[in-house]
Amino acid sequence: MELLIRPRRLRGNPALRSMVRETRVSPSSLIYPLFVREGQGVIEDIPSLEGQKRYSPDTLPFELEQVCKAGVNSVMLFGIPTQKDEQGSGAWSEHGVVQQALQIAKREFPHLYMITDVCLCEYTSHGHCGILCGDRVDNDRTLPLLAKTALSHVQAGADMVAPSDMMDGRVGAIRALLDQNGHEDIPILSYAVKYASAFYGPFREAAGSAPAFGNRKGYQMDYHNRKEAVKEAALDVKQGADMLMVKPALSYLDVVREISSTFSLPTAAYSVSGEYAMIKAAAKAGLADEIGLICETAVGVFRAGADVLITYFAKELAQWMQEGRIG
Repeated sequence: MELLIRPRRLRGNPALRSMVRETRVSPSSLIYPLFVREGQGVIEDIPSLEGQKRYSPDTLPFELEQVCKAGVNSVMLFGIPTQKDEQGSGAWSEHGVVQQALQIAKREFPHLYMITDVCLCEYTSHGHCGILCGDRVDNDRTLPLLAKTALSHVQAGADMVAPSDMMDGRVGAIRALLDQNGHEDIPILSYAVKYASAFYGPFREAAGSAPAFGNRKGYQMDYHNRKEAVKEAALDVKQGADMLMVKPALSYLDVVREISSTFSLPTAAYSVSGEYAMIKAAAKAGLADEIGLICETAVGVFRAGADVLITYFAKELAQWMQEGRIG
């Protein structure tokens, strides 16, 4: 058969496939989420996230050493306090769990880029992401507390803050308070597009952040909406966001593409706990190749347009990238 065009010619061997690869990734594009809980000597398994652990500030360096050895340069910290109250005051405490962890981490690993999740849900007794007015989250009363939390993280050593609460105006409030305190150079990675998703279940068990009543659909986005995602991202850009995030990742690759194509800021995507747990469960049941699933899904997020991937598989992916299994 006479065929002039044969796409298979460029698939003949590994060297050629690597040469013409359209999507290329590196360990520097990965962020590893870590859970830090109050206490001492804590290294405990997270049942809902097989292979992941909670650390206390004093044991966190053991894991950070492994993170560095794997070739991951950036981590994101989530705090789990012992005491909670209606306002979530532990979030901005000078001696809070994240603040303690930052001080230790920056002292022992000054080169490691430290990002902090900024939200109140782990710290409030009711589990919602802001101050309550009856059974509704009061958007405007919550903003100063989120800004205080971000400032306290930066003062403790955070290199970047990432507000995840989905309150209107929170990026502007954080940017203003950081600038007023001489932190104009600290970037904000905004959870600009965060959907009310069923994929967050394992995280809420891991962080103890499930709402005590109701749900978060009043402030997180409806997963039917794509145009609203552009609207949310545009508002955060106007308020001073430096990077934009889409969360979750796999069910929202169209949104990742939309945000990446519409805005000139770097786009991050968060491959969330439910995505991680599904891969682990499928592999454990013998239904799929775990390494294959991890690599294929990660590349899918980058192919959709993400510049940065936040993933619980960051250490494995970084190692495989350096070994040439994925790249």
